[in-house]
Amino acid sequence: MDINEIEWNWLLDNQLLETKEFKHLKSQYKADQFQGYFPEKSPLYSILKKLESETDFTQKDIDFIKQQDLLETLAIIEEKQAIKQAEFSQLKSKYKATTYLDSSIYSPLYQILKTLDKNDTLTSVDKKFLEDNKLNETLNIVLEKEQEEQFNQLKIKYEAISFQDNSPSSHLYKVLKKIDGNMKLVDQDINFLKKRKLIDTIAIAVEKYSDHLKSTITIGDELSQADIDWLKQNGRENIIVLAQEKHFATLKSKYDVSDYQNQVVSGGLYPILQKLEIGNRLEEIEVAWLIENKLFYNSYYSNYLFYNTYNIYNRNYSNKIFIAYHTIEATFYEQEYQRTGNQWKLPNASSHWRKAKEPQRALELTKNLDFNAIKENKLKSALLTTRGGAFRDIHKLDQAETCARKAIDYQPKSHHPYTLMGAICYERGEFPEGDHWFEEAIKRGALPKDQDAEIKQIVKNAKDENKRLQVVEYLLKKDPNRYAWAKSYLKKPKNLGK
Repeated sequence: MDINEIEWNWLLDNQLLETKEFKHLKSQYKADQFQGYFPEKSPLYSILKKLESETDFTQKDIDFIKQQDLLETLAIIEEKQAIKQAEFSQLKSKYKATTYLDSSIYSPLYQILKTLDKNDTLTSVDKKFLEDNKLNETLNIVLEKEQEEQFNQLKIKYEAISFQDNSPSSHLYKVLKKIDGNMKLVDQDINFLKKRKLIDTIAIAVEKYSDHLKSTITIGDELSQADIDWLKQNGRENIIVLAQEKHFATLKSKYDVSDYQNQVVSGGLYPILQKLEIGNRLEEIEVAWLIENKLFYNSYYSNYLFYNTYNIYNRNYSNKIFIAYHTIEATFYEQEYQRTGNQWKLPNASSHWRKAKEPQRALELTKNLDFNAIKENKLKSALLTTRGGAFRDIHKLDQAETCARKAIDYQPKSHHPYTLMGAICYERGEFPEGDHWFEEAIKRGALPKDQDAEIKQIVKNAKDENKRLQVVEYLLKKDPNRYAWAKSYLKKPKNLGK
């Protein structure tokens, strides 16, 4: 019975008619006897397409051909597989993979070697397969090919294509990798390029490393001295200035002096901050410069010697430059004591640790001392005074008083332990007793203005409003003119009347 056009098209649309392509493939590969009703959806169609395109077969494909008794087709497939097996054997020999015993063309190695032979890039999975199967010689060939390709790309990128040797063992390859990795070329590298007239490559290398240093500066990292020397040698002083300005700004921020107006790196502050940052001691003239420019401590205190005895722990006048300086000095004197055994270094170290807001370090340094073994009373007094000051810093006033009284016993003529006793009494609220000790200190050489400065700090740092008011009222009653500054503290305490 004949079918009309609509029925014909329906059969075609639903792949129920054999296409010319399928018919041709069956004829070409000796599979005419196959009588499937759905040719385009038949496994045979995909198998014949693989034959046509030289695509590898699966074991499932082979099993299907055998089940359909397509012996001639099977013979063609086996012939092609034999060719591929021969190719696989040649590739294993060529790429030193003969230790891999599996000769099946379905092995992952076959595809890997074909990829390698086409100069295509292997995946990380491919390389892992070679590594897992201990095909080290093959893997070395892969790596060498990759290096050769990278070498060619680098020669193009850095204008060195006139160099004919493509071997990765060439020194040029190492040089170009350095350039690409933002590494600085050494003299040997530069001379190598000069001898081969690769002047453009040198220029690119200099420019690239200069840009790298700029980026380093931008993210806030400091240049090494070697990098600074390199910039000078290559005429990049502008980058040095940029680095210094950036570093100066970073240090000013770190040490809380960003409001210092002089931005010039050749000024006095930058070299001082550099020293502090690397832990180098300052010269006396540098400390004097900081004091003169009000960068060392609160300008209220004009006498630097004031800091040697009084309570400096948790005081507002101790800024970061001040603390950094005294930390460096404390470390120096502590190391000097360890090096020389000279016990006079201990009170110096202890005093500096206190000023660096580290009273516990001062106490640790001066504990377990055998005073019977110390001959000089002056040294005993100094050690006890600084130890007592450290106890006062952490508000252990009883221990502080014990140290102060022992210090007075050892050296009655020194004003330092008397000053310490005066401060202890004021902090306890024993004001007349404190005045007595301050007067005794003045008799022995202490300055009245330093006593006043200490009292002012006691008032300022008092945590209890009632205690602060008690000190203020006592001072104003005693001498309203001398202690006029205390009037600013005359306000009703928060807990008054409760």
